[in-house]
Amino acid sequence: MPRVLSETDVADFRERLCGVAEKLFAERGPDAVTMRQLASELGVSPMTPYRYFADKEDILAAVRTNGFNRFAQALEDAYAKTQGARAKGAAVGEAYLNFAFEHPQTYKLMFDLDQPHAENYPDLVAAAHRAHGTQTQYVKTLVAEGVLQGDPEEIGKMFWAAAHGAVGLELAGKIPPGAARELHRHLNGALARGLRP
Repeated sequence: MPRVLSETDVADFRERLCGVAEKLFAERGPDAVTMRQLASELGVSPMTPYRYFADKEDILAAVRTNGFNRFAQALEDAYAKTQGARAKGAAVGEAYLNFAFEHPQTYKLMFDLDQPHAENYPDLVAAAHRAHGTQTQYVKTLVAEGVLQGDPEEIGKMFWAAAHGAVGLELAGKIPPGAARELHRHLNGALARGLRP
């Protein structure tokens, strides 16, 4: 008779499976990973993952949801720990870069691919929305304090594009290791000068 799993057992296995999936998805791409490979990595039967997730797309959504929430938390923490609009902006930018370089696989899965049928995964949609909000909150503060002028949403996208571009170049090996931070600083400075009231 199969063992009855507690909520903790289920959560623990889902977390382990997501950890393995994140690594394999990032290394090979989601299309090249099978449920059988995920099961093999965990040393379980090929059918075991189906007890916890409907299919591979369900696992990908869970991995990306977790990534977006961790990313958002890192940016929210940076925003909360500093005072003043400029300091908050700098802290959020630093947290963005730190997350990207400390968790490159997660970062790539979050931003370098699209989730098929994302609307079927409300937790993923909410996590992505939360992450987007953390990337514009500090801009709203900068605009409110008169440091920058313009639509905070549009300005937030500009700063995001600058950060993502710098990170992407370094992760792809197009610029030397560590160069993204300096590039990011210059890009942000140029944007800020152009957006002053």
